[in-house]
Formats: sequence, C-alpha cells, structure tokens
Amino acid sequence: LAISPAAERLRHILDDDNTPTPTIFTEMDTLQHEGGELEWKESARWVKFEEKVEEGGERWSKPHVSTLTLHSLFELRTCLQTGSILLDLEGYSLPQIVDDIVDRQIADGLVAPDLREKISFVLLRKHRHQTKKPIHRSLADIGKSSNTANLNRSTSTASGIHCSTEDLRSRQASSLGRLATCLKYVISPHTLPPAASLLCQLKNKFMKKIPRDAEASNVLIGEVDFLDKPFVSFVRLAQATTLGGLTEVPVPTRFLFILLGPHGKTKSYNEIGRAIATLMVDELFSDVAYKARDRDDLIAGVDEFLDEVIVLPPGEWDPKIRIEPPKKVPSADMRKSVLNLNELGQMNGSAGGAAGGEDEELPAPHELGEELKFTGRFGGGLWLDIKRKIPWYCSDIYDGFHIQSISAVLFIYLGCITNAITFGGLLGDATDNYQGVMESFLGTALAGTVFCVFGGQPLIILSSTGPILIFEKLLYEFSKNNGIDYMELRLWIGLHSCLQCFLLVVTDASYIIKYMTRFTEEGFSSLISFIFISDAIKKMIGAWKYYPINRGFKPDYITAYKCECIAPDQGDVIACFFSLSCLLLLPLLRFSLLCPFPPLHLQPPIPPCCPSSSLVLFLQLSKKECVKYGGALVGSSCKYVPDLALMSFILFFGTYSMTVSLKKFKFSRYFPTKLRSLVSDFSIIISILVFCGLDGLLELDTPKLHVPTEIKPTRSDRGWLVMPFGKNPWWWYVASFVPALLVTILIFMDQQISAVIVNRKENKLKKGCGYHLDLFWVGVLMAVCSFMGLPWYVAATVISIAHIDSLKMESESSAPGEQPQFLGVREQRLTGILVFVLTGLSIFLAPILQYIPMPVLYGVFLYMGVASLSGIQFWERIKLYLMPPKHQPDFSFLRHVPLRRVHLFTLVQIVCLAVLWILKSTFLAIIFPVMILGLMVVRKLLDLIFSQHDLAWLDDILPDKDKKKKEDEKKKKKDKKSVEPESDEEVRGKLVAEKALYHTYYSLFVCPFSF
Repeated sequence: LAISPAAERLRHILDDDNTPTPTIFTEMDTLQHEGGELEWKESARWVKFEEKVEEGGERWSKPHVSTLTLHSLFELRTCLQTGSILLDLEGYSLPQIVDDIVDRQIADGLVAPDLREKISFVLLRKHRHQTKKPIHRSLADIGKSSNTANLNRSTSTASGIHCSTEDLRSRQASSLGRLATCLKYVISPHTLPPAASLLCQLKNKFMKKIPRDAEASNVLIGEVDFLDKPFVSFVRLAQATTLGGLTEVPVPTRFLFILLGPHGKTKSYNEIGRAIATLMVDELFSDVAYKARDRDDLIAGVDEFLDEVIVLPPGEWDPKIRIEPPKKVPSADMRKSVLNLNELGQMNGSAGGAAGGEDEELPAPHELGEELKFTGRFGGGLWLDIKRKIPWYCSDIYDGFHIQSISAVLFIYLGCITNAITFGGLLGDATDNYQGVMESFLGTALAGTVFCVFGGQPLIILSSTGPILIFEKLLYEFSKNNGIDYMELRLWIGLHSCLQCFLLVVTDASYIIKYMTRFTEEGFSSLISFIFISDAIKKMIGAWKYYPINRGFKPDYITAYKCECIAPDQGDVIACFFSLSCLLLLPLLRFSLLCPFPPLHLQPPIPPCCPSSSLVLFLQLSKKECVKYGGALVGSSCKYVPDLALMSFILFFGTYSMTVSLKKFKFSRYFPTKLRSLVSDFSIIISILVFCGLDGLLELDTPKLHVPTEIKPTRSDRGWLVMPFGKNPWWWYVASFVPALLVTILIFMDQQISAVIVNRKENKLKKGCGYHLDLFWVGVLMAVCSFMGLPWYVAATVISIAHIDSLKMESESSAPGEQPQFLGVREQRLTGILVFVLTGLSIFLAPILQYIPMPVLYGVFLYMGVASLSGIQFWERIKLYLMPPKHQPDFSFLRHVPLRRVHLFTLVQIVCLAVLWILKSTFLAIIFPVMILGLMVVRKLLDLIFSQHDLAWLDDILPDKDKKKKEDEKKKKKDKKSVEPESDEEVRGKLVAEKALYHTYYSLFVCPFSF
C-alpha cells in the first residue's frame, strides 16, 4: 500500500502528540463600507456545518455542507506558502497581535513599512455581528433610534445589539501593559461598558450549540485600495485569548487567518476564506493546525484534505443547491489511521466492484463480550457477574432519577398490566382458575421486583409467555385425566427446574449463547414481535363478534323497531304478580310495609310465572330483569347493540398511529428542541390520555380494563401456599424431573436469547450484563412462584425492547445541522422496580384503571410489536422483495453481497419463521424451545451454502478458534508486508517529488490567479 508523503508527514505529527484538541468554532468576517466608514461584518460561521448570512441580512441560513471549488483550495495552499505563518504567538489583545503580524510581514519583505498604519487601521475596525432580530424587536429599534440619549440606560433590553470592537488604535495607551487592558466593547455609535457587551454575548442562544471547551478561529477577508498584492497571515496563539467583540460568542480565539487584497477579486477572496474556515472545522486538519511545527506541516494538512476531496462534475448538479447535513456523520478516526488515509476516498467513488477482484472487506465481527467467557471453574461465571455489577449498584439507583424515567415507567406499566390480565385470563381458562388474573398480578409484581433489585440486567422485564401457557394447559389436562393433584405436581416440576437452572449457572452453560448469531436472534425476536401484533389484531377482530355492526338499519322505518318483554304462560300467578308489583312500586314504597319483599338485589330468585294478566308489568321491565323473571324478548330491535366495534377500532388504531406520530415529533421542524423531546418521550402516555378522554366524552360502553379489587386466590378452594407432600404418590416427586427438563430448556432459551438482544452492542450499554446472575434469579423465582401457586416468569423480549427504547439517550448539545447522537441507554434499576411495584398496587388503583378502554391498551400492544421490528435486518431484507433494485436503500450488505444471495438467505429465514409460527399455534408449542435450538442447527448448515464473506455481512461468523487464529495470522503477515516503515531518505525523496509535481501544476493553472 503506497502512502503519500503528506500522509507520512501527518503520521509523525499526530503520533508524536496524542492529546485531544478542542472543538473549533469558526467565524468569517468580511470588510464592508457602511456610511463612509469601514467595519468588519460577519458573513458566515461554522461549528461543524456552514451557516451563511442570507442576502436579506435578517437571518442565518439553514446549516449545510460546505461546497468548495477545487481552485479555491489550491489558492489557499498558495496563500499558506507565500504568506506569513506565526505559530504559538504570545498575544493578549487584538492591537498587540495586529502589531506582531504587521511586523512579521515587514520583516519578511512582504509589505512596505509605510503601509503599517493603514493595515493596522483596517484590521482594528469595529466588528458587527449578525443577530436574529424578530420583527417586533426591529420595530422597537426603529423607535429607539430617534432617541440616543437613553441608549445606555436601555442596553439590557434593546434588541439587535451588535457587540463590536471600535478602532482601538486611537485609544491605545503608550505602554504595552495599558494596551492589553484597553479593549473596548461598543455599540455603534456609542460605547458600552465591558460588562454590558459580555452580557450581550452570553445571552446569545447560539452558545448552547457550542461545546464548553471550544476555541474560536477568526477569518478576516477584505478588499482595500492601498495594496497591490495580497496580505496573508495565519496565526496560532500560544494560549486561547478572548479578543473582545471579535467573535459573536464569548469563545476565546486560538487561530486567526487574515486575507487583504486589492479590489476586483471579491469572489476569489471569499472562496479562499470559506476554504480555510471549512478546513478549520475538519477534525483531522484542526488536529494538524494545533500540532503543526512549521509551514510545511500546515501545507501537508491541506494536501491530505485534497486527497480526500470528491469532485462533482459542474454540469451535473446545481452549485446553488445547499446540501443537507447527513443523518450520521462519519468519524475522522479512519482518516487518522495511516493505512486508511488514502483508501477512504475510494469508498464512495470506487469503480472497481466485483470486476476489480474479490471483495476482501468484512464488517466488524460480532462480539458478545467477556460475560460469556467460559471460566472452567465452579460458578466462575456467576462470581464474575456479581463482581461486575456490584460497583454499579448505587448508580443503578440514582441514575433513574430523570424525567425520562417517568415516561418509561408509565409506558411499561401499562404494557405489563395488560399482559398480566391477558395471560391471567388465559391461564384461568386453561387451569380451571387454579391460576387467574389475581395470581398473574401478584406473580408479576413479586418476580419482577426481585429480578430488578438483584438481577444482572435490570433492563429486562419478566413476564409470562405463550409456551409456558401451553405447558400449563397440557399439564393441567394430564393431571385431571390421571387423578393427580395439579398444584403439587407443578410445585415439584418448578423445584426440579430451579435445580437444573442452578446446574446450568455453576457450569457456565450460558457459554453456548456465543453460537447464537443474528440469524437465531432475529428469528426469535421477529416471532415474538409478530405474536404481539397478531394477538392485538385478534383481540380487536373479536370485538365484531360481541358488538356486531347493525346492518340494514333504515332510519325511515324507525317506528317499526321495537323490543317487548312477553310474560310466560305458566307459574304461580300470585307470586309473580306481587313480585313484579313490588319491583315497580319499590322506589315509591321503599319504607312502606305494604311491600313484603326486600330490594331487588337481595330478593331470592322468583320462579318463572305470570299469566297474561301481568303482561303490562312485564312490558316495563329492563332486558336483564325480563330474562331474570323468565320473560321472552320479542321484536326487531332486541338484538340491537351500539356500534362499539367501530369505536373500538378507532381507539385501537388511533392510539397506535398517534403514538407513532408523536415518537417522530422529535425530528419535526416545529417548536423548540426540548419541547419536541418531551412530547416524544411521553408520546405513549399522551396518546392513552387523549383516547381515554375521547372514550369518556362519548360515554360509550366500550370494553374496559377490569382489575381485581380483593387480594384472594381466584379459586376459593386453594390457598397462597402449596404443600409439597400428601396428595400424590412419592414417585411423582422424582418423575417430575422429566417435564421439568423441558421447562428448563424453555426458560434457558427464552431468557438468554432475550438477554442477548437487550445486550446488543448497538445499545451501547456500559455497565455490563450478567447472563449467569440473571438465570440464577430466574431459577430462584421458579421455586418461589411454584410454592405460592403463581405463574412462572421469564424475560419478555418485546416488552424488554420497549423498555430499552424508552430509555435511550441522545446528545443535548450538537452543532447546527448535526443530528443528535445516540449516546446509549439510561441503565438503572429504578424504572423496573417502580413498574412492578405499581403492578402490585394496581388492585388498589382499580377505581381509576377501570376507565381505560381495552382497545387503547391493545393499541399499545400493537405499537410494542411494530416498534420491536425496527432495526432488525431480517425485516429490512423482507421489504427488499417488494422494491425494484434502483429504489432499494443503500444497505452495506447490498454493496458486498449479490442480491440473489440476499434473497436466498432471507427465504431460509422466512421458512424457519413459518415453521416456528405453525408450531406455536398447535399443541406442539411445548417443543418450541427445542425448535429454537433447531435454528442454531440450520445456521450451522448455512455454512455449506453461503461463503464466510456473505455470512459475515448477512449474519455473523460462528466462533471457531482454530480458524480465527489462522485468519489473524494471515492478516498480520499481510499487514507487515503492506506497511513497512520507510527510511528518512525515501520520505524526503517523496516530499521533493510531490513538491515538484505541485509546482508544475501551479505554474500551468494557478499562476494566472497570482492575485
């Protein structure tokens, strides 16, 4: 690999000094004539992207990528070669720095001594900065301009104030000491005290966009009539110094670039100024500017920048177009790597492709970290998990005290109670109420709280799952058919499963998770996501059955619609007559002795009765009362049900769509950033409240959330503690080991795959994870829940992913135009603990929760399922089937793997997912965990169909120690051959050759510029 002389020189510069450099804020001022006077006026600024002052002068442009002409970069290189370079100048004030610059120019013979005063006069003119001035403030300024006597008194409230430096030359003192303190801060045309000007700068909201340790680079560009050739100077101060109002924000200046020239080349001067400003905010060149030792180092930095420049043909795009900043800005670390200094520029414009040979580039390897390292010691993995998590325990508590946690708690809480009610009802049907909604609530609260307090990964949310439900149903039917006590048998299965989990923990069995690649993870998580989506839709489709649409209703025939209660023809006439008479007269005779019957809800059942003489009384009964007393409902409107199904679907899809819209509101253009972030964080809560309010406003009898109000077992003949002995033969205590093995496989696979998904490197978790510790506590909770007759719990994939998403953090301070950067997840235990404590307290919150419509919660379920699919490569590859190649996104794997191979790999995953779905939907769901292991076998067989290169991009390469060692050795040998340290003579020879090449180019193309 050939290394350019510029890259070789930069390697020595950057390697000698590895200290990080501050962020650069660059401001470009141009010399303007205002009212017959000269002043410097701000025209553009850079933090990362360029912002220009619009032609109207009233506002800044949108941040955009700087587009430079190639000619301006070569002209800048010429400026640095011919101008004066002052590195590490000791400067404390702008007049002193200007004196030093002019002295150096005179000493180098670049300007005549008689121009000293004129140049100093121009460079020390006042600076007028662009401010954002609303219309009403501008009108206020117009009103105040007629009365300047009170200007000083109103400076704190006046808008459109320009912080500037006046002509300091006329005010400087004779001594240099006084000169350092004579900086003035003025508002044209009157002078302000320094405190007022500093206050003006500090009030600038733009400061929020600049990092705290930032330093400024000032670029001054102007035309004057007393020069016949350019005056160019590049200055790096030894220490960053605040130079008064030179900069629009109170950021100390570290760099100065000055370009003054004769009239007639305004555009060229501006382009050179934009070029140096763009270079100063480039991460690599700013490092070079800080660490440069001489002029040649700066020129080498420009040359490296030129090596990376991509040229756009002039006839194929409009230069007036402002390029939007990318969503993700690539890091400069690759450019700082010597091996990639010249290769990176080929990535975007490479024309090689497959024709140029084999693609040897591979993505970053999939690494699960040291948490799954096989220790070979008894309980070694568990001990390492405990040592890893203890130092973070305190921070796991106080890191949860954030407003974002409130949104996460309410969101996950509603998901958990909906899940508890759903699975509790299904468990009650499957086990004849041995386990019901009450057991589901208490089990969720107990298991979840214990796991979040002591678990290794508290971001995981425990819940009941479908395979466990199927197992419970089959186990109850088996017990019932064979005369075995279900609860006692279930207790022993739970105890055996607990011991088997302990055995897996102490033997570091979680190590096999290393062989679960993205193929297995995505298949499992996609299945769970589709289950959430399908269950939510199934629940809503069921609403059509209970609340059918009233078809054929004709408003013109409304008089024909009626429903009457007809009395039966047999029974005790006297009893029925007095019963109905008392029922109707009860409100009037409540305290009268004429009615010997108690109130309606205390009356004993009345036998079916009533002759035709009591028909009038039956006509006045309600529907429920008519059915209770044996009457018959007759009429065309007796089966009328309000159109609640339609309303339920409105609540269902409304909650989902509003949540999705508000989540994306963070990236909207409306309202301030903090408000948008707040709305996005609380999007689910806002959606739930809105549609609960809509439901309450319409007062329709939509299905509501029903929560138990008493703490007692669902079945009256069982208690809260299951005895282990006495009801089943002794040999069942041993035989239960076999079904427990199946439960253990289910628990292990479900728990650990969910943990791998939560602990993905994409989530940027910093506190480590604890696979062994998590499995240990799941085993403990298996035993505890078995003794108490509560459901078994394991990691819930979809709810855990939703928990992660609700706690994601993004950078608050970012450069204009730069998208907020994902920083990681707010890792803590507080949200999980609060979620499960609230779940336990839901029994006491029943009066409030009963107003939440179930369709709203099903909408939350739908959102959880859809949101968990985002970021899954498998789902993105499925959508590629429906896209023509030219409209497909620019995925990295599409650059390296043929499309037909991508489709084949996706087809294999779809078939596997379909098989899992079929198994899940039948009684074979009990072998579901075994089929997850089958996915690992299928993945191993894919090595026979796909190359390792294709699998590296579409999945992950299976760990293979011997193979990896061989590949590493080959790579090291190749690196040694490709990068050999060059001798000083070779480097010097390359530098001379490169200079000669550049001089040839300049003489042919750049010399005509020569200012």
